[in-house]
Amino acid sequence: MPRKKTKSLIRDIQPDRMYNSVPVQRLINRVMLNGKKQIAERLVYGGMQKAAGKLKVDNPLDVFEQAMKNIQPQMETRSRRVGGANYQIPFEVRGQRQNHLTTMWFVQAARARKGMSMLDRIGAELQDAYNGQGAAVKKREDVHKMADANRAFAHFART
Repeated sequence: MPRKKTKSLIRDIQPDRMYNSVPVQRLINRVMLNGKKQIAERLVYGGMQKAAGKLKVDNPLDVFEQAMKNIQPQMETRSRRVGGANYQIPFEVRGQRQNHLTTMWFVQAARARKGMSMLDRIGAELQDAYNGQGAAVKKREDVHKMADANRAFAHFART
């Protein structure tokens, strides 16, 4: 008997209150712990304001968008078994996964910073990502380096 069709797992996320932006809302949801959305909103908005103030940029949303663009991966590797050996095969990252990796890496990098409040961590990580530095940007560069080093195995992706 044929299986039932599954529902799409991608949920529609409503834009955030202040900037009317879905990516900002996605970051707020990722920062949120134990359902405390107002605290997460305060942290993200405060971090964006702080980063924009230090960078002397008028619109915090511009800082956020540029920072996320600097973190966004283009390539990644996936493990594939071919003839008894495992190869890391480079693949292009598309759409939803690109956004997911970007927000995950950003929040991980912000949480890894120690010795300051979460608001300051988010602001500092946004500032570093805007300037092309920081742990999240380094993570993207490492993933790209890994994909580039395994370019020789790219032909396995097509088989």
